[in-house]
Formats: sequence, structure tokens, C-alpha cells
Amino acid sequence: MSRPQLIVIAVALLLVVGIFFLPKVVINKDDKKADLTGATANRDKPAAADEEDHSGHDHAPGEHPTEEAVPHMAASPSQLKEIADLRSRFNKEQNADAKATLAAELGQKYRAISKFDSAGYFYETVANTRPTEQNFEKAGDLYFEAFSFAATEERGKVLGEKTQAMYNKVLEANPNNLDAKTNLAMTYIAGPNPMKGVTLLREVLEKDPNNEKAIYNMGYLSLQSRQFDKAVERFRRLVEINPKNVNGNFYLGVSLAETNQKAEAIKVFQNVKKLDKDPELQASVDEYLKKLQ
Repeated sequence: MSRPQLIVIAVALLLVVGIFFLPKVVINKDDKKADLTGATANRDKPAAADEEDHSGHDHAPGEHPTEEAVPHMAASPSQLKEIADLRSRFNKEQNADAKATLAAELGQKYRAISKFDSAGYFYETVANTRPTEQNFEKAGDLYFEAFSFAATEERGKVLGEKTQAMYNKVLEANPNNLDAKTNLAMTYIAGPNPMKGVTLLREVLEKDPNNEKAIYNMGYLSLQSRQFDKAVERFRRLVEINPKNVNGNFYLGVSLAETNQKAEAIKVFQNVKKLDKDPELQASVDEYLKKLQ
């Protein structure tokens, strides 16, 4: 999970877990791929419900001047020029296969500067021309990344639907793609049909009881619903499977604190400080330890 996503999750947890035991910021650099978005918040700019025609526009998909500023990776002048040139060629290209090749290049370029919704749009273009499991999954992963930073309910709805469309195509091709099923589950959990998402996560765990992503997400849902004993059980299981999972250790500490198991929570948070030396994470854990001691 990326730093911004964990920051967002920490903020979301303020609404569902006791404020006393919550950090101001949580970060992790272990897992760059999104693995959790319960009530998430997008800092990426969303694709429109029906992605607009970009010919004649001076901005990429979702890059609307009226939108709030977001912390994308800074693009160099040379990167921006490459993108502009590719977009110009893409808009002019008439051959479907050649257009898909250009779309793949644009997807790579946008992904490199963390414009996930735009990258998702262009990879979706590739997938529609070359409909393989891998292509739909790539588009789904990028839409999911954008979805997991959705700053408004409207953005989350649009990007969630985009993500669902891509992952459903993946699962049509391969029902055993557990990564796609887990991410798909989280889009439902964040929407009006959360039980559908829970059912999907349970299906994943039936196939793979040690699936870290599914266990982690189930643990988060236990926190969100204030079922702290279940959260302890799930996060404890996660760190048994992978003792170096920073996210799992951190939220195990949160869960233990919420169940008044302060001594163990302190030990877990101290371990988190050893696992990841990122200054923001260190500050967040220090805040917890101060409140617990």
C-alpha cells in the first residue's frame, strides 16, 4: 500500500475507531500496490463516467483545472512533451491496433507520473482492442489505484464502477484470479453493496486461507465496524503469516490498544518502528506510544 492510501485510511478510521487511539498519519512503503480501501479518498483525478474525447483538449483525462491540487509525482518537461506528442499521435491514428499500441505507451507514461485514472483509461483502450485477462487486469489495477484515493463520494462511485467493469472482465476469463477478486471486493465494500464485497473476500480466503491482502482487508473491516476482538484475531493472523508486514503490525497495534491490551500494543508498535524507519511512520507510532504509556 502506498503512503497516501495509508494516510487516507488513518483519516477514515478516525470516524469509526476511538479518536484517542488513532494516528494523524500512517504510511508504509512496503506494498506499492493498493491492497485496502474501505472508505478511501482519491487524490488522483477521476476519469469521467464515459471518458471524454481528448482530441482538441489541452489536458489529459481527468486533468481539469477546476479540480483541487493533488500530490502527483512531478513530471519533467521532457515527460510532458512525450505525453503531448503521444496524445497527438493517438488522436490522429485511425488503425485500431496501432492506436492500442500508442494507448499502451500513454498508459505507461501516465502511470510513471502517478496519473492513475488517465493510465487506466488508456490501458482500458488497449484491453478493448486486445481483450486478454492481463490487459483488463492492468486497466483494473490502475482504476483501482485511482479509486483508492477518491476524494469525494462521486469520484469514488465513478472510479469504482470503472474498476468493477475491468475486474469483472478479468474474472470472466479467470475466476481464480484472487488479486482481482480481492480488489473488486473492496470497491463493493466502499459502495452501497458492502455484503457483496465481504462475500468475495470470504471466497478468496476459502481458496487461499493465507491470502495476506484478503486477511488484511477483513481486519480493516473489523476495525471499521468496531469489532476490535475480530480485528486483533485477523491482524495477528496476518503478522503470523508475514511478520514483516508493516501495515498488519501497525493495525494489530491499533486493535490491541482498542481492546485495552496496552502492554502488547506497546510491544507491537515498538516492532513497527524497527520494521520501517520512515519519519512519518515513526512520528505516528510515537504518538501512539505516548498515549499508551
